[in-house]
Amino acid sequence: MRTQYNTHRKITALVIAFSTLFVFSCKKDKEQDGLDKIDISASAQGDIALGDTVLFKVKAPQGLTYKGVWKVNDETVSEADSLVLLKYKAGTYAVEYVASAEGSSSSKKITVNVLPKTTPVSEANKMYVSSLFEYLPAPGQYINVNVGNLESAAGILGKRGTVTLGAWGGYIVLGFDHKVPNVAGKEDIIIYNNAGLISEPGVVWVMEDQNGNGKPDDTWYELKGSASAMAGYVRNYSVTYTRPNPITGDVPWKDNKGNTGVVKTNSYHPQTYFPLWISGNEYTLTGTSLPSVNINMSNPSYITSSPFEYGYADNAREGFDKLDISNAIDASGNSVNLQGIHFIKIQTGIQANMGWLGELSTEVLGVADASLVK
Repeated sequence: MRTQYNTHRKITALVIAFSTLFVFSCKKDKEQDGLDKIDISASAQGDIALGDTVLFKVKAPQGLTYKGVWKVNDETVSEADSLVLLKYKAGTYAVEYVASAEGSSSSKKITVNVLPKTTPVSEANKMYVSSLFEYLPAPGQYINVNVGNLESAAGILGKRGTVTLGAWGGYIVLGFDHKVPNVAGKEDIIIYNNAGLISEPGVVWVMEDQNGNGKPDDTWYELKGSASAMAGYVRNYSVTYTRPNPITGDVPWKDNKGNTGVVKTNSYHPQTYFPLWISGNEYTLTGTSLPSVNINMSNPSYITSSPFEYGYADNAREGFDKLDISNAIDASGNSVNLQGIHFIKIQTGIQANMGWLGELSTEVLGVADASLVK
């Protein structure tokens, strides 16, 4: 009897265990079915223009309990019910919503292709850059207003205009509709400026379209200038800027050398200096830092910034800077032989608060192929 009783107990336990497993499995499957019914929508799909806003929304069955996150190119960016995508960098963005509950998950994805801003090219304007691929300024007194917005960045395509890059590290990426030749013994690129008595040097990078896809996704090479042998010249330098609180306050920064500071605001420009299209609370810029030895603040009412000998944007006092592609160097500082270039990146090179003048910020008034300038 004991043997029969024990056998009966084991069979009963197996039935209960199987029933419990079946109920749990059904519950999990039911939850999975609910997750699969979650969908996302977008106000635009496919190709959109640089700077266009796309609103993504979640559609979920009523009463479904789950946790959801938004990812852009596999990076988690939000846990809200909706997501606004606003990009000032051309490229492909895979927007994914991942929902999870009790060990199950489901995801939906929509891909958006952000196209560069371009201008029609003719014989009259062929000398100038014609495409804007990215605009990412550092905080500054002209950011979020005229000369510090996307319209101003696009305003130098096919002609001259004015765009500011903000404090150290802010940059713009531009493209020509043709290959700018590296002419032996001559400067190849002209960058127009408003330096005047105040030089605000910007580091210049160039790229050849080696893979032929029309995108600046090959290797950037810095154009070596006269400051490269000076103390205070630092490559692979990074600065992280933090959204201020209050939003119109000084913008805190920290660098990868342990230094901290702020981009100071002034009463002449009361708007927020932190770029409004940056979705996170901080962002990091990386590049080359130039020495600030040419800045003289001994007389606060008459601050000066003298130019370097050669090799930078917004540097020379003649209203333009001429640069030689032959000065290109790789990440190790070695010379690179480029036959020509298709893309150019210009980046503010000095971190400096210049009193009542505000932060040092490189301005670009136009970029041209010197071989086509008459």
